[in-house]
Order: sequence, then C-alpha cells, then structure tokens
Amino acid sequence: MASITLCRRGLASLAAALGITGAVSAQPAWPRGPVRFIFPFTPGSAVDVVARLVAQDLAERLGQPFIVESRTGAGGAIGTEAAARARPDGDTFLVGSPGNMAINPAMMPNLPFDVSRDFSAVTHLVTFPQVLVIAPSLPARTLPELVAYSKANAGRLNYASSGVGATNHLAMEMLRAATGLEATHVPYRGGLVTVQAILSNDVQMCVEGILTLPPFLAENKVRAIAVTGAARSHLLPDVPAVAETVPGFDAGAWVMFFAPAGTPPAIIEKLSAETRISLAKPAIRARLAELGATVTGTTAEEAATIHRAELAKWRRAVEVSGAAAR
Repeated sequence: MASITLCRRGLASLAAALGITGAVSAQPAWPRGPVRFIFPFTPGSAVDVVARLVAQDLAERLGQPFIVESRTGAGGAIGTEAAARARPDGDTFLVGSPGNMAINPAMMPNLPFDVSRDFSAVTHLVTFPQVLVIAPSLPARTLPELVAYSKANAGRLNYASSGVGATNHLAMEMLRAATGLEATHVPYRGGLVTVQAILSNDVQMCVEGILTLPPFLAENKVRAIAVTGAARSHLLPDVPAVAETVPGFDAGAWVMFFAPAGTPPAIIEKLSAETRISLAKPAIRARLAELGATVTGTTAEEAATIHRAELAKWRRAVEVSGAAAR
C-alpha cells in the first residue's frame, strides 16, 4: 500500500483544516511500548482491514508497534472479554463492530462483561453499507415494488442470512418491520453462502456486505434493490438507500475502537486524535473508499453517543427478530 509521509507541521495543518484539535500537541507519554488492538473475529474481513490500515499508520508515525491481534471464538465474545479484562494502561484496545459490541449484548444475556460498563469508546472510524439483493427472476426493481410483490405472494419468498443473530439477519428483520416485507428467514453459515443460495434458487433475497457483491452484480446474477446505510454508497451510486423509502432507516455496519474501562482519559483522547489524523490521509481514505467505507473519525465523546444509540437499535432488532438468546 502506498504511504504518504508528512512532517508533524504538515499533519498539524491538515488536522486543523479538518477540525481536529489537540491531535499533535504534547499529550501523555504514550505509547510507551507495543500497543495491541484485539480483533475478536477471523482476519481478512473489511473491519480487520480498516483496523490494520490505521494500526500501520499509527506505528509509522508514533514510533511503536501497533499490532492487530485476532482472538476468535464464541461469536466475538472471547476476544471482547480479553480486552475488557486487560490492564487499562493504554497498551490494549478493542476493535468493535455491531456483532461484538451491540448484537452480542442483546443475544447473550450471560456475557461475563458489560460493554457499557467495561469499555470506554475511543473513536468511530467508518461505516459500511450492506445491500439488499434479490434474484433477477423477481419482477421488482425497487424496494416498494419488492414489498408489494412479497405481500401478493405471501409465504412464497425466503431470504438467506449468515446465521441467527448475524448482522445481515437483523438488518433484514429491521427492514421487514419497517416496510411489511414478507419473507421467511433461512439461516446459513457464512457470508457468500447467502448469495450462492440465491444463485441456486433456494432463496430469493438476502442482505450482504457491499464488497462481496460487485462480481455478481456485474454478471446480473443478483439485482441490487437498496443500500441499508443512511445514504447511498459511492460504490453503487444508482442504488437507493432504504432511508429514501423509510426515513431514518440505518442498518449499516461500523468500526469503532474501545479502551478497557479505567484507561486514562488523556490516552483515550490521544489515540482518538491520532486515529483521526490517520483517517485524514489521502492514501488511507482512498483505500477505505475502495472497501466501500465512509470515514467518520469522531471524538471519544461522539463515539460514546453513537455507541449508546447503536446498542439500543440492535437490541430492538433482536427483539423484533424473535431471535433466541444464546
């Protein structure tokens, strides 16, 4: 990946232009050594790529290793617990996404940690849209047409997901609740299996991450109906957002950094500010754009507000879905 080297004065000017204050001024003596970002899922996802892009830039600029450590298991709960139990000294942080920091708390009532009590939000980095796609054999070309067709053919349409409680399952249930879309849930295991289920005529639709879809869309194997984020995606500019039909609808994915509760506020603020500098770099923004991400780069306070809203939203989605707690 191409990198852009800027002097500290240049970074300060860029930070000021973007409204980032305190990013490069003297803060605590941090980092003092290697810094760990615990990623609680399998490496290789878009969320993982975002964390590694930022970690690499932080390491280059701050002179210490920033390591993204994958600790998988229990749907992300194992790695999340490890971060919650880490010493709050600025050496360990968590990579958070809807799965481990919003859905699991609603789906797993017996978690050995509390995401609100045991973590402090650092920054909200990016959002990722998901896309509602359907089989080309269906006559619908818009979301209202799909809803009307599903009601006229009640009991005949199925949708695939990556599993009960997966982000794409709950996004579809939010969509069904908001529009009256009639479709029966068929859970699978894994992401691309959902698209394959459409190709094999086992289901007629699914919600899937935007990065997996371009080859299928290019060959007209699936048809994109709507983007689940708050706005259209730059990767699919001609595909409406659900919010254009249902104002306020947003079932996009996101990436946030969290610190173990008790981490000094000055360290949280410094990581937040330095992350925003990384996200402002043209090379990093270009790579994130390729992934379909929209950069947010918030303060810690803004991130905490967003996280509270996301917790409430995904809890409602779990309740609407009727998904059993696990």
